Amino acid sequence: MAIATSFGTIRGVLFDIDDTLVDLEYAMTTALRDVSEHLLPGLDQAGWVKFGRIFTHETTHFYDRYLAGELTFNEQRLLRGRAALGHFGVELEDGEESQAWVAEYHKRQTAYVRAFNDVEEVLDALDAAGVPYGAVSNNVHDYQRAKLDGAGLERIRILVGTDTVGVAKPDPAIYREGVRLLGTTPGETLYVGDNRLLDADGATAAGLVGVWLNRVGEEVAGFSGRQVDSLRQLLAKAPATT
Repeated sequence: MAIATSFGTIRGVLFDIDDTLVDLEYAMTTALRDVSEHLLPGLDQAGWVKFGRIFTHETTHFYDRYLAGELTFNEQRLLRGRAALGHFGVELEDGEESQAWVAEYHKRQTAYVRAFNDVEEVLDALDAAGVPYGAVSNNVHDYQRAKLDGAGLERIRILVGTDTVGVAKPDPAIYREGVRLLGTTPGETLYVGDNRLLDADGATAAGLVGVWLNRVGEEVAGFSGRQVDSLRQLLAKAPATT
């Protein structure tokens, strides 16, 4: 089966997970404030926005080191937290204090994870058209499986993590494993995600129909690739075909 999309007729769809299917930034920044308010009493809203941005956007080099096998997942998380707190002159002590901060952050972030409000509608349309779909993520399979299930997205059964094939995006092998599991071919498979380089460019380079999900309307000079600001924009009004 196939479905008409904004980018042509497609026989399979692969999604990124974080900040594509689930609002991870909301979960992260809300949990961060919960576990750090006692360390930053009196911080104003602008300060909390800066605090969250450091953790989610300005310390991704620590996450890259995790992907490279240099740090554990909790180690990169702790280093990011220390960097954000350090910006405001707070040092997170080694030992029990650090471990308690990481553990509480994990518990709260997990509880706050939720799907974006355009996800179910698009998955319903794909189900109705008989088009297979799945997810390809730059995190390990089991962690992302739990995240999808916690967000109410149990129906996304096909999931490729960095440990599935031993590489991370933008290595072509990780996208192509998703295609293999869908039973489609790269050229008839849509890949959509919020990271322009890893998702739109990386998937396109691997032969898929890569699309940048630019929810915030970021402007990038010279970018001429495919992009949408909502998952709903992926689907054209044309009916599904066999």
